[in-house]
Amino acid sequence: MKRVFLEGDSQTLFSEARLDAVRRIGALARDQDCAFAVVCGDVFESNRLEKDVIRKALDAMGAIPVPLYLLPGNHDPIDAASIYRSRVFLEHQPKNVVVLVEPGRREVAPGVELVAAPWPTKSPSEDLVAAVVEGLTPSLLRIVVGHGAVDTANLDAHGPALIHLADLEAALGAGVIHYVALGDRHSLTSVGDSGRVWYAGTPEPTAFDEIDPGKVLVVELDNDHIAVDPHVVGTWRFLLAEHSLDGPGALDDFKAWLTHVDSRRRTVLRLRLKGTLTLRERAELDEALDEARDVFAALEVDEAGGDLALVPDATDAGDLDLTGFARTTLENLQERARAGGTEAQDAQGALRLLYRLAREAE
Repeated sequence: MKRVFLEGDSQTLFSEARLDAVRRIGALARDQDCAFAVVCGDVFESNRLEKDVIRKALDAMGAIPVPLYLLPGNHDPIDAASIYRSRVFLEHQPKNVVVLVEPGRREVAPGVELVAAPWPTKSPSEDLVAAVVEGLTPSLLRIVVGHGAVDTANLDAHGPALIHLADLEAALGAGVIHYVALGDRHSLTSVGDSGRVWYAGTPEPTAFDEIDPGKVLVVELDNDHIAVDPHVVGTWRFLLAEHSLDGPGALDDFKAWLTHVDSRRRTVLRLRLKGTLTLRERAELDEALDEARDVFAALEVDEAGGDLALVPDATDAGDLDLTGFARTTLENLQERARAGGTEAQDAQGALRLLYRLAREAE
C-alpha cells in the first residue's frame, strides 16, 4: 500500500511487516491444520507495482503450506491491465497460489466449493456476489468469496455493485451456501445475524479509522456447525491519542507517556492536544515531539482536532536575554498573541520560533 506518511527506514520496516504478515498466515494455516486459505480481494494496492514488490509477495505466498486462493478486488481487478496477467506474476506464480479469475464454483476439497465473485473492472455494474449465488441449489459445502460493501453495513455506500445482505441470508437459510468471506472493509466485522458472513479485515492496519484490523479468521465449518476464530497477525498500529496539557504536571505526564508507548518503531501516532501553554512550556513540548519523531514510525499533531493555545506570561521574557529591537519584537508579539483574533495564531507561531532561536543562541 502507499504510505507517504512514512520516512526513512520506517518505509522498509512497513514493507517487511506486510510480508511477515503473509508468513504468519502460513504458519497459522499450518498450526490450525487448515485445508486452504483465501484472500478476498485487494491482495495488491493497484495493478501497477514494481516487479520486486510482486516477486517478494509471491515468494512469501509460496511458503504457505496450503493452497492459497486470491480473489481480484477493486484495487486489483482482473481487467486487461491486471497484475495477475502480468509477465512477472505468471512467471513466478507458486504452484499453491490460485487466482480466482472466473466467477462461479470451484471445488477446493472433497465436497467443498468456493463460489468466487472476482471484480472484472474497478466499477462493476451489478451485485457480483448475487450473480454467482443465483441459481445454486443445495449440494456441496459452499463458501462464497466476495468483495465490496454490504448494503446494511454501510448506509452511505451506494452503486450497482453493493452486496445485498438479504439475498445472502436467504441463501444461507436455504442451505445453498454455508459461509460468506468478504473483503474491502479493513476492520474485522461480522455482518448480519447468521454468524456466517464476515469481513476478516486487513492483516496489517492501514489507517486510524479502522476499528479492529490486524487479524485473520480461522473458520471451522460443516453443514450444521460453524466456529469463527480471529487471530492476530499484525504488528503495526495506527494510534490516535488525545491529551490535555492543562494543570500542574500535565506536560511532564505527557512526555512520560510518549516514552512508554509500546512498539514505537511500528506505531503511527496522531496526537490531539488541548490546553494552554506558556512559551517555555510550548518549547518543551516541541522538543519532546521532535525527539519522539525519531523513534516513532511517524508522528503528527492534528491541529484541527486539537485546541492548543499559547498564552505568554511574564516569565517567558525573563527566560530570554533579549534587548533592543528583539525585546520590543517579543513584547509586541506577546500582545498580539494575547489579543486573539485572526493575527493571534500567526503571532503565536512567530513567538515559538523567536523563543527557540533565542534559546539556541544562548
